[in-house]
Amino acid sequence: MRCLLSKHLICIAGLAALAAGALAQDTDLTQIKERELEEVRAQISRLKRSMDKRAVDRDRITGELQAAEVKISETRLHLKELERQRDFSQKKKVELDARLVVKAAELKAETRQLEAQVRAAYTSGQQERMKLLLNQHDPATLGRLMTYYRYLSEFRGDNIEAVNGRIRELGDLSEQMLAEEKRLAGLARAYTAELNEVSTAQEERQGLLSALQSKINEEGSEIERLAAQEQDLARLITELTSILSDYPITSEEPFSDLKGRLTWPIAGSLLHDFGQPRAAGGLKWNGVVLAAARGREIRAVYHGRVIFADWLAGMGLLVIVDHGGGYMSLYGYNETTLKIAGDWVAPGDVIATVGDSGGQARSALYFEIRQGTKPLNPRSWVSKQPSAN
Repeated sequence: MRCLLSKHLICIAGLAALAAGALAQDTDLTQIKERELEEVRAQISRLKRSMDKRAVDRDRITGELQAAEVKISETRLHLKELERQRDFSQKKKVELDARLVVKAAELKAETRQLEAQVRAAYTSGQQERMKLLLNQHDPATLGRLMTYYRYLSEFRGDNIEAVNGRIRELGDLSEQMLAEEKRLAGLARAYTAELNEVSTAQEERQGLLSALQSKINEEGSEIERLAAQEQDLARLITELTSILSDYPITSEEPFSDLKGRLTWPIAGSLLHDFGQPRAAGGLKWNGVVLAAARGREIRAVYHGRVIFADWLAGMGLLVIVDHGGGYMSLYGYNETTLKIAGDWVAPGDVIATVGDSGGQARSALYFEIRQGTKPLNPRSWVSKQPSAN
């Protein structure tokens, strides 16, 4: 029996050691993957800085526009977080209000019971117990009445403690309510300050757009500017493809099999279609532009990994998702981006919100599908309308 038990213990110890070894190996692999991801992000960051320098060298106003629009995006994200905290705090305050009402009602009921007991004791007088003790005619009745008085005294004591407990609970709830009201007031002040920052940044952006348009009108450089921006995007995709060549994307169904079955990232009206002339000089739209309300959620069209989520001249705040097999989807003109490079997404995941970044005149989404550096007509790939959001 002891031999058998020893064998079982040895077996269990061996399994535990194997499990510990596997866990340690998984942890090591996770750490390696994290380091690799950080290196990829660093390479993308260096690429972005290089492209920013080229854009600024080409056009100082564009660099200033980027700074203003990124500031607006960051501030709007902060505003959304303040709104979330405010909603949570208001909900908590309502719950505290309700609890205060309940506890106040309980205190009132306990107090009334105690008042009734005090009045009864006062009315009967303290001499009743002494009279019973002196009256020895009926010992059985005496015993029952003494027991009654003891129970009544104990009940009154419990009732007093219950009243004191209710008072303490009300005091705690009142302190929590006061703290929540202070928190709400602080959030309101922070929200007002952030709104002022957005307003200031938007005024700065408007001034930069006016200056940029004046420069274009004076120099007649719109075609050159659009061509340079298109080259920047092509270069970005080429460089990103090179950086991420060692990290292929795999999914249950290849992206190439989904033609005609994807869902639009937003519901919006078509402003510009794929292949339409964009300006004189032969430039055409490589994607579609969908007008939509500012702040509307933009959703990924399929599984993939975010390989870029930053500002790019002409595209504004841009998100690029790699779907594998050389296919990518691009989402530009965003107000905010909600993912970072390296994040995995699934169909329908919210990745950004609609805006007018990149110097656009109105809020819209620029949506594009590419295979490598070759733009594909999104309308051949997307057929389904999204649910309302």
